[in-house]
Amino acid sequence: MIASTPGLLEAIRDRFAHVDTCPFTGPRVFFENAGGALHLKSVAETSAFYASIPDNQGRDNAASAALVDTIAKAKADMARFFNAPGGTVFVGESGTEVLFRLVRTAALGARDGGAMLGTTLEHPATVSAMTRWSEVTGRSFIRVPHDDATGCVTPEAYAAHVTPDVRVATIIHTSPVTGMAVDVAGAAAAIRAVAPEALIIVDGIQHASHGAVDVAALGIDGYAVSPYKMFSRHGYGVGWASDRLCACTKEQIVGGPEANWEMGTRDTGAYATFSDVIAYFDWLGEQVAPETQGRARLEAAGRAIVAQEHALTQALLHGTGNLAGLTEIESVTLIGGNSIEGREGVVSIRLASMSSADLVQFLADRGIRVHIRKNDHYSGGVLGPLGFDDCVRVSICHYNSIEEIARFLDAMREASAPA
Repeated sequence: MIASTPGLLEAIRDRFAHVDTCPFTGPRVFFENAGGALHLKSVAETSAFYASIPDNQGRDNAASAALVDTIAKAKADMARFFNAPGGTVFVGESGTEVLFRLVRTAALGARDGGAMLGTTLEHPATVSAMTRWSEVTGRSFIRVPHDDATGCVTPEAYAAHVTPDVRVATIIHTSPVTGMAVDVAGAAAAIRAVAPEALIIVDGIQHASHGAVDVAALGIDGYAVSPYKMFSRHGYGVGWASDRLCACTKEQIVGGPEANWEMGTRDTGAYATFSDVIAYFDWLGEQVAPETQGRARLEAAGRAIVAQEHALTQALLHGTGNLAGLTEIESVTLIGGNSIEGREGVVSIRLASMSSADLVQFLADRGIRVHIRKNDHYSGGVLGPLGFDDCVRVSICHYNSIEEIARFLDAMREASAPA
């Protein structure tokens, strides 16, 4: 859809800063999107503007009123992004902090006793929060095992481990190590079928830049994203909490608004740069479906992103032109199998003839930026059971091109060639 529309990919790339050149190292292909996507040029401009404003929110002057209006608009944009007809959207210091706060609020607000349920696929941000608050509240922490072969966890796996006394459950929407997306709606339904009162929190940090988010369709209570992974900037996280979760007691200023999730004065620039992202989705949706408006336009943008990334992943795994794909290079091992369906922006590999660290440097020397993932507290839950010390993560986004995939595959052909 993007690639087949004349000039659209070029127009998309023109909206991002440093799309093909690093200000420190020069020209490069950026395949490190899961570590932090490219940022919109508008985000950089907006950040600079709001960083220069001395006024504070909540004062009786025009500048303060403008800041309040900016925040109100951003919250409306956040609600539209999440497709959240109810509940509350809020800003925290990071996606990790938002996840901790959602889990903490759920654990302290749920009925006493029972258990907490997560999986071995999840990011340590969620696992750490669940471990901490299961211990504090005296609950057991059940870990649903993921499938090593597919790099995913299924609703059936949740169903096999959920018990009626589960009070809090977590789901990762997409793994940043395997790139495989979880059927969140199916997993949530499997949990609720046995534990209908469970508060369900979703880590959407890896998924958010790869397709639409629709909390209304998922049957959950909390969702967290990190805007620096969805074309904005570092320094804040965004969350959504359901009415049920909002009703739980939260940390807040004594005597302040009971519904408030945010403490202290937040950065107006953070809100404004999230609106920049939504404006970009609106623009993209208009390019591919000009008749759409509102939420439908965001959904159209999401479909276009999915289609573009599917084509890129197809080329990455199965080749393009006369270049073999990763599945056709015998010395390459794919983490989580070679499936395209359900994969969102990430392919993690090992090369038999070269260490992961050396492969990262080999590709860097050829102007291709990727990242090593190690068997540590971040990725050990996936790599450890496979017996791997590390892997190389290749992460793409919709603004990447087939030509960039070809450059990578050509470099991999060179790396895997017999000495």
